[in-house]
Amino acid sequence: MSAKPTVLFVCVHNAGRSQMASGFMNALGQGRVEVLSAGSAPKDTINPIAIEAMAELGIDIAHNVPKILTPEAVQASDAVITMGCGDACPFYPGKRYEDWVLDDPAGQGIESVRVIRDEIKLRVETLLGELLNA
Repeated sequence: MSAKPTVLFVCVHNAGRSQMASGFMNALGQGRVEVLSAGSAPKDTINPIAIEAMAELGIDIAHNVPKILTPEAVQASDAVITMGCGDACPFYPGKRYEDWVLDDPAGQGIESVRVIRDEIKLRVETLLGELLNA
């Protein structure tokens, strides 16, 4: 791995789970990790309930913009974390891949999104420790 590992978070719409994960990694990583996020079919805006749930913890993702998943983003990453994008995620040998099975926050209320957010935080904390101690 490079001196500063790069992690790519991917979900279908790049509007909820991957945005929350990248928000946590940016906040918890404190510049020690390069963070990318993308979606196989990105929405126009970030899920407002995801924005609200993250703001409760002092993390602002309101100005993020959903991005399309590109092969270049995958190739540039040391770790690729997928969240329900299935076969839409390109596979490159030598990359670390993890598929995090998480409920989609789309259309859910704040209580449900908080549960998803908290699970993402735990997984990001574990991943961060692994990336920095690799």
